[in-house]
Amino acid sequence: MTRRISTITGCLLAALALPLWTYAAAAGCHAGALGTARVLAVDPAATPAVGRKHFPATLPLAPREVVLTFDDGPWPGPTERVLAALRDECVRASFFMLGRNATAHAGLARRVLAEGHTVGHHSHSHPLLNRMPVERAIAEVERGFASVETALYGAAGAEPRTPFFRFPGFASSPVLLDILARRRIAVFGADLWASDWNPMPPARQLEQVLGRLDAAGSGIVLFHDTQPQTAAMLPALLRELKTRGYRVVHAVPAAAAGAVKHVRQR
Repeated sequence: MTRRISTITGCLLAALALPLWTYAAAAGCHAGALGTARVLAVDPAATPAVGRKHFPATLPLAPREVVLTFDDGPWPGPTERVLAALRDECVRASFFMLGRNATAHAGLARRVLAEGHTVGHHSHSHPLLNRMPVERAIAEVERGFASVETALYGAAGAEPRTPFFRFPGFASSPVLLDILARRRIAVFGADLWASDWNPMPPARQLEQVLGRLDAAGSGIVLFHDTQPQTAAMLPALLRELKTRGYRVVHAVPAAAAGAVKHVRQR
């Protein structure tokens, strides 16, 4: 496990050679929309675990490039507002869904997918997996895969269509990481987060996220689309990213990258 993690930096160089597609605002977006700068094809074989809050390396991002990610949804109300903000700015993000919420709100889960976002996995019911016996932890992960896949596509296959997973509470373990790596499931940590599990006014959250992002310079950013304060803050954040010269990168599975819809770059 240690040897595998130590080679991630070298593997990231190989990931840079994967196909990249450039987006722009789709029809209907306003002239000053932030847009999505490019698509990054993520191959779990080359990038098994990313996000410097938790792992030695992150995605191969240039300075002032960000990947926006949202956990715990879908949830009626906040998720819909998050989708509206992203759509208004022609931005695509990654949503790491809980199986129980995808089951309860399958129509909303399908809407996230239909609007062009990446749908990854976050377990079924959000336990801390490293505090459970390995067999129970894997069963929880598998149940989450199956619940999200069924909500999105009507049935679950042997492997999830999008092989992206984020540990609840970032509670991974070497054994679980190794199991997921052998299954070619990419594990997403984060490079910075909004701390939106703590109640705060949207303006305070905006200031905090921008300060952390300016300090980091780029990276995978973690939000929760179940949080009303995040949904309220997001339109202002996207406008400020545009003002400060940040570019949004959409992470997709390498196997699906060629199917991503192309639109003109803004």
